Amino acid sequence: MKRNGSRNCLNRRSRFGSCERDWLKEDVGRGCVYIYGADSATATSSDLHLVLCTVDTLASEICDGEGRENLYLQLHGDLVRRLEPTEKPLQIVYEYLAGLGFEDLVRIQEEAANSDLSCMIRFYNEKPCQVEQLDRILLSGVYNVRKGKTQLHKWAERLVILCGTCLIVSSVKDCHTGKMHILPLVGGKVEEVKRRQHSLAFSSAGAQAQTYHVCFETLAEYQRWHRQASTVVSQRLSTVDLSCYSLEEVPEHLFYSQDITYLNLRHNFMRLDGSGGLDSLCRFSQLKGLNLSHNRLGELPILLCEISNLTELNISCNGLHHLPNQIGSLFNLQTLCLDGNFLTSLPEELGHLQQLCSLGLSFNNFSEVPVVCEKLTALDKLAMAGNQLETLNLGVLNRMSHIRYVDFRLNHLRRLSVDSLEGNKSVTHMDLRDNQLTDLDLSFLGSLEQLHCERNQLRELTLSGFSLRALYANTNCLMTVNVYPVPTLLTCLEISCNQLLCIPDWACEAKKLEVLDMSYNLLTELPSRTLSSLSLRKLMVGHNHVQSLPPLLEHIPLEVLDLQHNLITKLPEMMFFKALNLRYLNVSANSLESLPGEESLSTLQLLYLTNNNLTDQCIPDLVGHPNLRVLHLANNQLQTFPASKLSKLEQLEELNLSGNKLKTIPTTIANCKQLHTLIAHSNEISIFPEILHLPRIQFVDLSCNELTEIVIPEVLPATLQELDLTGNTNLVLEHKTLDIFSHIATLKIDAKPSLTADSVLSSTLWNHGLAEMAGQRNKLCVSALALGSFADSVEAVYGMFDGDKNEELPRLLQCTMADVLLEEVQQSNIDSVFMSNTFLVSHRKLGMAGQKLGSSAVLCYIRHDGTDLAGSFTLTLANVGTCQAILCRSGKPLPLSKVFSLEQYPEEARRVKEQKAIITEDNKVNGVTCCTRMLGCTYLHPWILPKPHVYSIPLTVQDEMLLLGNKALWEHLSYTEAVMAVRHLHDPLAAAKKICTLAQSYGCQDNVGAMVVCLNIGEDSCTCEMHSLTLPGPAGVISTAKPATPSSSSGIASEFSSELSASEVSSEVGSTASDEHSGAGLDAGLVPRPERRCSLHPVPPSSIFQRQPSCATFSSNQSDNGLDSDDEQPVEGVMTNGSKVEVEVDIHCCKGKSLEPVPPGAEEGSSAAGSEDDCGGLVFRIRRQNSMNSNILLAGTKERCELQKSPSACCLYGKKLSNGSIVPLEESLNLIEVATEVPKKKTGYFAAPTQLEPEDRFVVPPDLEEEVKEQIKQHHESGAEQEPNEKAAMAPPDEFDTAL
Repeated sequence: MKRNGSRNCLNRRSRFGSCERDWLKEDVGRGCVYIYGADSATATSSDLHLVLCTVDTLASEICDGEGRENLYLQLHGDLVRRLEPTEKPLQIVYEYLAGLGFEDLVRIQEEAANSDLSCMIRFYNEKPCQVEQLDRILLSGVYNVRKGKTQLHKWAERLVILCGTCLIVSSVKDCHTGKMHILPLVGGKVEEVKRRQHSLAFSSAGAQAQTYHVCFETLAEYQRWHRQASTVVSQRLSTVDLSCYSLEEVPEHLFYSQDITYLNLRHNFMRLDGSGGLDSLCRFSQLKGLNLSHNRLGELPILLCEISNLTELNISCNGLHHLPNQIGSLFNLQTLCLDGNFLTSLPEELGHLQQLCSLGLSFNNFSEVPVVCEKLTALDKLAMAGNQLETLNLGVLNRMSHIRYVDFRLNHLRRLSVDSLEGNKSVTHMDLRDNQLTDLDLSFLGSLEQLHCERNQLRELTLSGFSLRALYANTNCLMTVNVYPVPTLLTCLEISCNQLLCIPDWACEAKKLEVLDMSYNLLTELPSRTLSSLSLRKLMVGHNHVQSLPPLLEHIPLEVLDLQHNLITKLPEMMFFKALNLRYLNVSANSLESLPGEESLSTLQLLYLTNNNLTDQCIPDLVGHPNLRVLHLANNQLQTFPASKLSKLEQLEELNLSGNKLKTIPTTIANCKQLHTLIAHSNEISIFPEILHLPRIQFVDLSCNELTEIVIPEVLPATLQELDLTGNTNLVLEHKTLDIFSHIATLKIDAKPSLTADSVLSSTLWNHGLAEMAGQRNKLCVSALALGSFADSVEAVYGMFDGDKNEELPRLLQCTMADVLLEEVQQSNIDSVFMSNTFLVSHRKLGMAGQKLGSSAVLCYIRHDGTDLAGSFTLTLANVGTCQAILCRSGKPLPLSKVFSLEQYPEEARRVKEQKAIITEDNKVNGVTCCTRMLGCTYLHPWILPKPHVYSIPLTVQDEMLLLGNKALWEHLSYTEAVMAVRHLHDPLAAAKKICTLAQSYGCQDNVGAMVVCLNIGEDSCTCEMHSLTLPGPAGVISTAKPATPSSSSGIASEFSSELSASEVSSEVGSTASDEHSGAGLDAGLVPRPERRCSLHPVPPSSIFQRQPSCATFSSNQSDNGLDSDDEQPVEGVMTNGSKVEVEVDIHCCKGKSLEPVPPGAEEGSSAAGSEDDCGGLVFRIRRQNSMNSNILLAGTKERCELQKSPSACCLYGKKLSNGSIVPLEESLNLIEVATEVPKKKTGYFAAPTQLEPEDRFVVPPDLEEEVKEQIKQHHESGAEQEPNEKAAMAPPDEFDTAL
C-alpha cells in the first residue's frame, strides 16, 4: 500500500486515513516509512511518499512500488548508503528505535510513524548529493579556454574538469574518445586574469610549466573554481581527500591524476568491483598512503596488496575478522592501522614486513600479544588498547628489540609476568591506564621514560629511576611508590587520589622535578626540602591533612601552589618574600585567620582565600600584592573592606566577596579600572556600589543582599553583560531604572509570584534557587528547568542541562522537556517508562541541532500518585551524561544519578568497546566526548545513546533538599561538602550561589550551574484528604472543603501546607460551619468514596479521636457581646466590643502509635480532619484580636516563616480580610478565618469531636470551667433524642457544643 501527498500534509499524523490506522493497529509488525526525493534536503521539496509496509517487506519490493532501481538510507543527516535488495527498511527502523532505548513494540510502531524521525533515519528513492560535495569531488563545465600565456592561441569552447590534482581540458566533441590535455596543479598557480572578466589562469609547476586560461560565465562559477583550485595548488603533496562523501566508487576522472601519493577514502561505502571500485586502486602507480577506515568492507581486498609502493595503510573499523596472507607482499609498508575490528590473530606472512614500524591493533579481540610481532624487527610502536588481555607476558617485549612505545590501555590486565630477569633496554613509553592491576613492578625496564597507570587498583608501584622523566599514577590505592635509583631526570610526578601518608623521599631528592601533584592523599606535613626545591614550579597538595607549612629559608622558583582543603591556620611569615615568582595561590577551605603581612615585591596574580576564618584585619595585608588580578574572599568573616586598601589594587579584574557580612562596597572600587567581574552576593549590602562607571565591567552579582534603591548613571557601560539583583526583597526599581537596564543582555530581578492555588501550595512543599556562572568562558552553555507547580497540580519538575561547548541544545531542552514529560505521564504511570520515553522523545525533538551537538541532562520529577491510596510524594530522577542530582536526607548526601562517562562507569566503557568505538588517549569516544549517554550527538550512534538512568525514591520527613549540578560543579565539590555548606541556609537561592562560588574558588574555570530545591515534605505537607479543610456541619456532619480551597481529589494539600491566606478560605468555611443556608451544599458535597491517605497518615480506626485543624478564628457581628441572638447572657472572658474571637487549637497527632486499618464501611464515618502529632490535650487560648490589625505569630511556624521570607521563595502578599485587616503570610499558614456571619443554629461557636482518649484535655479559662462542663452534660443528654430525619450523609460522630 502506498499513499502520496505533500510534505506538509504528511508531517501531520492526524491526516492518516482511518483505514491506514486500523491496518496499523492490527499488528505491531506493520508500519510505514517516509521516502524522500533526491532533493528533499531542501525546504522547497515536496517529493515525499508515505509507504505502508511490514517488518518483512524487502527494499526491492518498495523499489518496485516506487518505480525506482534503488533505495538509499541516510543516518543522522550524514552519509547515504544504498540498501541491498534483501534488506528490510521497516525492520531497520524498528531495530534503530530499539537500540535507542524504546522497549514497547506498540510505542516503537508509533515512533516509526513520526516524521520527525527523519532527522535521525531517512530513506531516499535517489541518492542525494549536495552541490558543495560535488564541487570538492569533481568540477566540470564547458567554458571558453585559451592555451598559453601569449595571444598566439585563440579562445575556443572546451570541456574543463577539475578532479583530484589535475585540470583536464578536452574538446567537447572528442571528450569521450580520450583526446584531452592534463595539467597537474600541485605546486602550481591559480591567478586572476585582470584583462578579462571572470577568468582564471591555471599553471603547472616546473620548468616546462603550461598555462590554460579559462573564462567563466558567472561570478559564482568563477569563485567556486578559484576556491577549489587554490586548495589543490597549495598542497605540498599530491593528496586527495574524498572522505565522508558516501562514495561507492572513485570518480573515473581521478585516475588521470597519476601523481596522487595519498588518497583518503575514509567514511564511505566503497565497493570492491566496478570501474572505480577498490580493485582498481592499483592503477595509482605512485600511491603511498591509503585510508579506507569506516567503509564496512568486511574483508580486505586482495588486490590492494598489489600496490607495492604503499607505506601507510589504514583499514580501521571495517568489521574485519581476519587478514589475507597476501598482506605480506606489502614490503614497503611502514604503518598499518587495524583498530576497531574483530581480529583475534594475525597471519604469519605479516612477519615479512621488515620495514613496519607502527602497528595499531587497538579495540580488537586479542587475548594476547600476537607472536608474529616478535618477527617485526623494525617495530617501534605497538598499540593494543581495548582488547581482552588479562595477563601480559613482558618477555615478549624483551624479544622485540626495537619496540619503544606500547599501549595496553582499557584491557583486563590483572598481572604482569616476566620470563627472565633480563632487563629491557628498548621500551621507553608504556601506557597501562584503566586496567585491574593491584601491584606493578617494572624495575627491569631500565630505559622507561614515561609511565601511565591511572585508574587501576594499585597498592604498590616499583620502577627504575635511571631514565624516568614522567610518572602518572592518579586514582589508585597506592600506599607505597618505590623508585630506585633517584630519578635525576624526573620532571613530572602526578600521584593524586591515592592513600599516601607522605611525599616519597626520592621525590624530594629529584633535582629536576618541576610538577608535583599529590592532592587527595593523606599527607599530614610538607617536607621543607620539597617546598624549598630549586626546580619545582607547580605544587598541588590540596585535599590532604596538612596543618602547617615549613618556613622558607631560600628563594624558590615556585609559580603555582595549591593548598586548598587542608587544616592550615597560618602561612609562613616570609612566604611572599621568598617566593617572588609565585603567581597562583589557592588556600581555600582551610582555617586561616591571618595572612603574611610583610612588604614584598610580590608578583602574585591569582589569590583564592574562600571559606576560611579571615576577618577585616587581613585586608591591609593584601596591599603587598599590587599585581593581583583575581581575588576570592568569599565565605569568611569580613564586615568591612577599607576603602584605602581597595584603591591600591588597581590591577584587579575579578573580585569575589560573597558570603560575608559586608554592608557596603567601598567607593574606591572606582579605581579598579580593570575590574570586569564583581561577585558580592549573600552579604548585607544596602547601598548599590559605584561600579557602573567602570569601563570594563561585565558581570555584577549583588543577589541576596539588602539593597533598597539603585543610583545609576544615564548611560550604562557598553561592556556590561549581566546584572543579578535577585533576592533583594526591599529593592524597588522604578520604570526609568528598568528602561536603562533593558539594554543589559542578562538582567536578573525578582519576579512577582503567581497566586494560583497550586503554586501557593507547592511553595510550602518545595522552593528552589538557581545559580549559573560562565566562569572563564565567553558564553553560558548550561540551562535549567524549574517548575514548582507542574501539570496544574501539586507536582514539580527540576532539570539541569549542560551542553559542554554548545548553548543551543541546553536551551532547546529547557523549553521542550517539560511538555514532553507531561505528554508521557498521561500515557503511562510507570516511572521507568515515562521518564525513559521523555528523554528519548526529547532526543528526537532536537532535530537537526542534535545531529552533531550533544548535551548532558538530569531531570527530577516530584509527583503524588492520586491512584495510590497509601502513596505520598515520590521523587523520580533520570539522567544522561555528567549532570547529577543528590538528595540530602538527614544531613547526609544520597546520590541519585549515575555518571555516564568512560572513567566512572566501567559497564558503559565495556559496551562502547564491544561496539568497536575508538577511545582516544584522552578517554573520549572517537575523540569527541567522554560521555557514553547523551541527548543529541546522533552521529555517534550506537556508541552514544540517549537512554537514561531512572531512579525513584519516596520522599520522607528526613529529606531536606535536592541538589542538581553540572559536571564542573561536582568535579570540584564533593557531595558531602556541598550538603554541609548549604543545609543550614533557608534561602535556596543563596545556597545555590554559595556552592557555585565554592566550585569557582576551588579551581573551576568552566561553566558551572547549581540548583538547590528546599523540601518541606513533612507530615503537615501531605496531600491526603485528612488535611482537607473540614469543620463540623449543623448536625454534626463533617463537611468537605469547598472549591475555594484546593481540591483534595487532585492531590493538593489543605491550608496547613499551603500559603493561602486565611481570608481565601474564610468565606467557604463559614458557609459550612456557621451558615444555616449551607445545607444544600453539604448534602451535595457528601459523595460516598474512600478517603485518600498518604503513607504518613494511614486511615485510623473510628474509635480514635480525630482533631480539628490546628487553629481557627471565628468572627461574629450579630451582637455586641459576641453571642448568638439566642444566648441569654454574655459569657465571661469573651470580648464585648464586637471584635473577633480567636480560638487557637494546639494539636498533636498520634505519631509513632500503631493504628489499625479501618474497614471500608467505617472509613466514611471517620473525621476528615487530621493532625500531626499526639499530645496530652487539646488547648484553646482565647485572645482579643483587633479588627483592624492582626499581629499574631505562631511559635510553631518560626522556622517555616524564615524559609518563606527567603528572597528566592515564592512569596505571597497578605490578603485583605472581610473586616479590613491584613493577615500576614506567617499567620495565614495555620490560621483559618471563618465567615463573619454568626451561625444561626444553636450550635455555639464551634463543634469539636468528643474526647474519647483519656489523655485528651479541653482547656478553658478557670472562670468558665463549670459552665463548659454543664453544657457538655446537656449535650450528651440531648444526643439520644435527636430526630432520625436530620440532614446528614453519614452517622454523626459524638460532639459537644459550647458557647464559651
